[in-house]
Amino acid sequence: MPAAITTTLRTATALAAADKPGPWVAHDTRLIVAALAGIALIVVLITAAKMHPFLALVLGSGLVGLASGVSVSGVVTNFEQGVGDTLKEVGLLIALGAMLGKLLAESGGADRIVDTLVHRSGPKLVPWAMALVAMIIGLPMFFEIGLVLLLPVIVLVTKRSELPLMRIAIPALAGLSVLHGLIPPHPGPLIAIGFIHADLGITLALGILVAVPTVLICGPLFSLAAARWVPVDAPARSGGVDTTLERAASDDVKRPPSFAVTLGTILFPVVLMLLKALADIIWHDRKNPPLTAHVLDFIGEPLVAMFLAVLLAMVTFGYAVGFDSRAISDRIGSSLGPVAAIILIVGAGGGFKQTLIGAGVGNSVAKAANASGVSILVIAYLLAVAIRLATGSATVATTTAAGIIAPLAGGLPSVHLALLALAVGAGSLFLSHVNDAGFWLVNQMFRLTVGQTFKTWSVMETLVSLVAFGFTSLIWSFT
Repeated sequence: MPAAITTTLRTATALAAADKPGPWVAHDTRLIVAALAGIALIVVLITAAKMHPFLALVLGSGLVGLASGVSVSGVVTNFEQGVGDTLKEVGLLIALGAMLGKLLAESGGADRIVDTLVHRSGPKLVPWAMALVAMIIGLPMFFEIGLVLLLPVIVLVTKRSELPLMRIAIPALAGLSVLHGLIPPHPGPLIAIGFIHADLGITLALGILVAVPTVLICGPLFSLAAARWVPVDAPARSGGVDTTLERAASDDVKRPPSFAVTLGTILFPVVLMLLKALADIIWHDRKNPPLTAHVLDFIGEPLVAMFLAVLLAMVTFGYAVGFDSRAISDRIGSSLGPVAAIILIVGAGGGFKQTLIGAGVGNSVAKAANASGVSILVIAYLLAVAIRLATGSATVATTTAAGIIAPLAGGLPSVHLALLALAVGAGSLFLSHVNDAGFWLVNQMFRLTVGQTFKTWSVMETLVSLVAFGFTSLIWSFT
């Protein structure tokens, strides 16, 4: 498990252990009111005042901490700890994903995937192929990066297939969104796995089992309805992005990567993580595991796996296609600017989560949960849904809900811990609306009205959340 996530998990566990859930008291009411007020402030600042989410999360954290009775120094310490614990692992993963995505786009690797999987499909199969493309490209990438990368592909495929825009866009959006919410090495799933102390390999396997049917139902199948509700054509240009696929790759490319090389590079970090999980299973009970186990355990850590994937991409998407060292370095450097804001928001989300835990909100929720008699799986899902609706951030929802639910997860079997992490991830995708950056990204990229964005993107996200949770609950009932 990543060290930063482990550190934060230990903090949450220690706080819970210091004050076991008991009867509800007036201070618990104060904590819940403070938490709701902080969330409300964040929503108002982001939506009405148009404040940057990073600053809104900082102010919301301060309000929750002070209103909960935490000292000024304690408020600062809790927030700094949450930011540090989150960014020392997740921030690096976001940066590495941006580097990999940039090299994939500039080398022509994305074009190769489209040529192989989409252009060889008949009109009826194009939406299904588009969902597959999005899942492949979305494996190592943050949602926003994957969407910007796929935008030219979506528009060109729409024009060439003569299908409605939503028949192509919705499958791609569903593939990117589901992977972002459920599948490591995306930050949200990694955080949930760490806080809940779930097994990475089991969660990855079950996540794929849930993700595939969810994408198919909410992507190609739902796109039939979305295309009727919003019958729009593909834009020529969108959000300043040239939507001509032939210009996606850099002019410096001399030998575009083959489909096999492109697919192998994208899947490389996932394979390393799966090998680590396999090694953990094989040598779990051995006191002195062999050197192979130690090697696989090291290279299968998400941070190491993504770093090695970027090194591999420098060869397969860099030197092998004709880029020199300067060109590769420039492209890697230019990939970091667009994700700087994302990293700050993710860090502030971690700070907000730690503020809630440090104030004791998690313990108060645990009291209510213990008294409610509701399944812990449902509680985890509804917590993530509530925070997603309030903050608009899937990662903030995952971080906060997983941190709160962690004290309740002790003693559960490994499969149930993995399903609990997936339930949090599913809840974090519920109903994207005006306080979500993804809402406006889709709105601007596809030149939709606010109403059209609600009818397509928002409905799709809600469907993704419900379907994913349904499959997770189904597996839970049989384990």
